[in-house]
This record gives sequence, C-alpha cells and structure tokens, in this order.
Amino acid sequence: MTVPSAVALQLKAGDEIAIALRDIAAGEPLSPFGLVAATAVPFGHKVSLRPLGPSDVIHRLGQPIGIATAAIPAGAHVHLDNMGFEQSMAAHAVGTRLSNAVRLAPSQVPAFDGYLRADGKAATRNYVGVLTSVNCSALVARMIADHFRHPAALAPYPGIDGVVALTHKSGCSVADGSMSMGMLRRTLAGYARHPNFAGVLLVGLGCEDNQIDQLVEEENLELGDGLARLVMQETGGTRSSVAHGIEIVEAMLERAAKTERRPIPASELMVGLQCGGSDSFSGITANPALGAAVDRLVACGGTAILAETPEIYGAENLLLERAVSPEVGQRLIGLLDWWEDYTKNEPQGFDNNPSPGNKAGGLTTILEKSLGAVAKGGSTNLVEVYGYGQPVEKRGLVFMDSPGFDPMSATGQVAGGANLIAFTTGRGSCFGCRPAPSIKLATNTAMYARMEEDMDINCGAILDGEKSVEEMGEEIFRAMLATASGRPTKSELLGYGEDEFAPWHVNAWL
Repeated sequence: MTVPSAVALQLKAGDEIAIALRDIAAGEPLSPFGLVAATAVPFGHKVSLRPLGPSDVIHRLGQPIGIATAAIPAGAHVHLDNMGFEQSMAAHAVGTRLSNAVRLAPSQVPAFDGYLRADGKAATRNYVGVLTSVNCSALVARMIADHFRHPAALAPYPGIDGVVALTHKSGCSVADGSMSMGMLRRTLAGYARHPNFAGVLLVGLGCEDNQIDQLVEEENLELGDGLARLVMQETGGTRSSVAHGIEIVEAMLERAAKTERRPIPASELMVGLQCGGSDSFSGITANPALGAAVDRLVACGGTAILAETPEIYGAENLLLERAVSPEVGQRLIGLLDWWEDYTKNEPQGFDNNPSPGNKAGGLTTILEKSLGAVAKGGSTNLVEVYGYGQPVEKRGLVFMDSPGFDPMSATGQVAGGANLIAFTTGRGSCFGCRPAPSIKLATNTAMYARMEEDMDINCGAILDGEKSVEEMGEEIFRAMLATASGRPTKSELLGYGEDEFAPWHVNAWL
C-alpha cells in the first residue's frame, strides 16, 4: 500500500532508484525521500535517489537492471540517455531456494464447469477449428468458418462457442526436417489435439512442403470423427472445397453440441502466462498479483506455463533457485545460451527486446523488463522446461521456450495444452488467443479507465492502496475459474483470437 503523499516508490531498500507514481516536475520535492527532483520525471519512470557515477550498477528490487552510462545526480530521471544494458549478471545456482508449498487435499480444490473430453483432458471452451497446413489454403479455411459466423448458422448447435479458422503464412518453402518445419507441425498437432476444440478440420492445398498426411503420421494424429482432412487439389478447387468443408464442420458441430459442461477440479486448468505492452508498474502490480494467483493454482494441482525466454534474461536466477533438479536448471540455462547466440547479430542483442511502448512506460533494459516478467510465475518450484509447442505433461510451474512476441509465445503455450491465458499489460495490449480464452490484467488504473472495454481486471488497485497483491491474486484466481466455466472475456466479446495465431519460425525461407 502506498503512502498518499508519496510521489515515488522505492521497491526495495538499497535500490538506487524509485518509481514515479505520477508526473514529477523539476524542482518538486521527492516525498518521502527528502530530495528535490533535478529533472522532470514522467509517470512510471525511474528517479535516482543518490548520485551515480558512470559504470555504477543500478538495482531494482535488489536485482541489477543496468549501469549508469553518465554521471546522474540525485533526483534525476534515469532512462535511455543515462542508463545502459549490461550482460546478465544473474547467478546460476540451481535449487538453492526451493519452495515448501503444500498441495491442497482433493476435497479442498475448487471446481469449474468445463467439458471433459474422451481422452480425459479438460476443456474451457467448445469450439470447432479449421487449421491450415499452408498459407495457400488460408482463404478456404476462412470462408468455411465465415459460413458459421451468423448466429442463425450456429442456432441448431447449442453450447458451441463457434467455428475458428487459424491460418498462417508458412507451410511451403521451408525445408522438411528443419527446425521451423518441426515446430510448425508440432504446433498444428497441438492445436488439433487441444481439448477446447471438439473437432478439427485440416485444410491443405496439396502440393505444399507441409503435406497433411506427413503431418498426421509424424505427429501421431488419428483421423476420424474429431479430426478430418481436406485437400483442395483433390476436392476440385476453392468453391467445392468450401462446400465440402462446411459439410464436414456441420457433422462435427452436431456431435459437439451433445457435450455439456460439468464440474471439473481446478487441478485440470493449464494457464499460459503472458505480459505485453509492459510498463514500469507491470512488475509491481499485475505480474506479482498473477504470480499470487499462480501459487493458488499450483496448490490446487494445476499447471502454469511461463514463457518468453528473452524476457527472463537477467532474472533467470529467480527461476533457477527454484528448479527442482540440476537437469531442469541446465535446460533453462541451455535455452538462454541458445538465445545469446541467436541474438548476437541483432543491433542490441538481448536488449533489443523492450519495445518503444515499453520504454515510454518507463522500462529501460531487458534486465528490468525481465524482473517483472518472472514475477508472473509466483513463488513455487520450477518443475520442467519445454521446447516451443511441446505437450506439457508435468503439473506445477513450468517454462516453455518462446520469443517475446506475445502472439507467437501464446501460440506455443496453447499448442502445449494451455486451456486458459492470463495476460498482463501496462500500455494496453489488445489480444485474444482462440481457442483459449484470454484474461486481460491492467497494471494501472489510468490505463484501465482509458481501455476498460479491453481489460478484464484492474490490478492498479494495488498501486492505489485499495488491495494487496494477495487479495488481487485471489481475485484473478476466481476470474480464472469463472472464465473456465464459460464467462466470456473482453477479448472474446470483441472477437479477438484468430489473427493472433502465429507459429514460430527460425529457419531460412527457400
């Protein structure tokens, strides 16, 4: 809870900087620090609490976030012109701060009303999906789904959330056996198996590198009532393919409409954790509150997927300390090593990640951004590390390799099995991720008020002194249960979630 008269907040004793709680004018007293602002400091930005010399390390929450690149007087704005990136100074000790968190007894675990699939997986939505093997079949997939957009088309199928077309820009001119082709097929297979899809139609052109039959064989998919294929060059072209696809989807809808929601324990929730359009308050309000909700979820036996590998860089020690084994810790270190090599030809390497919006919101280096991003994972142990889009099989807090680009990262989480997404934002990211509903968490009240039609929960109440992090975490956890039970999120009501399907590609296009 903040002091009403305070104009800046020091996050941990010993930090050289504080965060401005409103716009601060030059010459204004810096309550409660007994200083005067040497320069103007925008809302959410950093202000120096003591004089700093060039190369002095600057800390936030006790963690190094960069170095002074010039002399900084006390009370001055600390940002891009006087603070720079330093390679991660995080320690790599593994398992030194393991959590003793206790799982709840089954009788204490709350339930949500979801769909239980034949394979035992729990669903939070009841969609039929139309997936494409290649960009060339995207129009046909969209036309099939568009047929069912009018409410009258779905009226005969009560309990159906809709027909979703997920298209992409790849599938050809990507070498078979390459990392990109493997990730594309793994991602498509993850969506084809996803419990939030009651049925899936795979649509291809016929001559692409990503052949549907090869995809089905390599990923051990099984064609049948719940998974069908349609190849345009075999069916007769665009119009005939659309007509045939509509018939296939109608049969899937008829079967899916017979499924009803039933109570399912919260242990079957798998939540993908995302942050986008972050600001300086992300690591103070929404991300720690989401972490508190994750701790509740894990206590219930549920699963949370932290991702965005570039956005843990510099704060990886906070996860490595909670890794349950040296092998898990080394897998995480291996990912960071790969990314260091992968980004070495970028103009700023790892520090190329913070966007203009992040910087306008007060974040200066990737190290500072990472501190907030890691907070989404709560305080429980890290039980496993997965590659992009791999099926998540362990329960508890896990990590998945992905870029920091939110649609690409969330696509991997959903492919891994996430049946819900929790997305924090300080600048106001507009995002959805069908078939998984996405709960949007605002970091500050001013942005929430501007963009309330897109935001589900205002975590700015923490900064306003109205709620604690723990209280907000409980609110988020209850929102997870309500959303999983069918309550629509703001992004669902607005129609977000199809354009954000973005499989990750790393190889050359041939």
